[in-house]
Amino acid sequence: MKQYLFAAGTAILLLPLIIYGGLHFLRPPQTDQEQALFRGISYQRQVRSQPRPMIIHIVSIDLTAPGVKPLVTPGILPEQGVETKARTTSEFLREFKVQVAINASYFHHFVENTPWDYYPHSSDLSYPLGEVISHGYRYSKPEPGWRVLCFLKNRALMLDRDECPKGTIQGVAGSQILVEGGKPKAKNLEQQNDKPYPHVAVAIDQAGKKLWLIVVDGKQPVYSEGVTKKELANIAIALGADTALNFDGGGSTTLVVAKNTEAKVLNAPIHTKIPMRERPVANHLGFYAESL
Repeated sequence: MKQYLFAAGTAILLLPLIIYGGLHFLRPPQTDQEQALFRGISYQRQVRSQPRPMIIHIVSIDLTAPGVKPLVTPGILPEQGVETKARTTSEFLREFKVQVAINASYFHHFVENTPWDYYPHSSDLSYPLGEVISHGYRYSKPEPGWRVLCFLKNRALMLDRDECPKGTIQGVAGSQILVEGGKPKAKNLEQQNDKPYPHVAVAIDQAGKKLWLIVVDGKQPVYSEGVTKKELANIAIALGADTALNFDGGGSTTLVVAKNTEAKVLNAPIHTKIPMRERPVANHLGFYAESL
């Protein structure tokens, strides 16, 4: 009986460790991959070992392709200027039935103490930083220091200022411009604390007709340890980007695609230090597209 109780107690104690270890096997494989996802949208996964282990996820989007349309998470009551409720990126994709989505703006309030003590949870009120426009309604005002990605009727603009132009249909703010005129934005990349980290960036070509979602996993030793902002800028330039903007990263870093009416996570998010756990965030950038 004592042996049975000892074995049962040991199993109970080891169960969280077994579950945690198992989550590592749910991460995307460390192999390169390329595939067409939807009409005008393709995906590639790049695995690198130098200067450290890193896994880069790139979604290429032809904004001129039939059926391709952007969507920024709507406000709760856009006509009254009320801001958003938090959702995971998968929840956003399912609710609004977009085909591809990433997390977008930095936001407040944010707390992450333990796997059960964090804020926001899904459906909690959340407040994006910088300008946010959805369906032509601005529900988060421009703020100094936050740069904007703006979608007009026939093209995208990325501006080194805090406000989108009149006529913007969808718009969302990030932190720094990483690439400008096809070159690294030096003054934004010369930071002593530019350490490897999970990052999300959006890049566009000079005409504003092609867009790239760039997601790099991090905080996961041996698997993927992240990139610096300088490295992120060079990844965007290698794709052919004219301009690139840094979005919220860290534990918010998530890329999701629609598959058989469900959401499939393409990267390895790590919220509250748990692999493959998505963080509820203030808003997202998604795209509608037609099937192949």
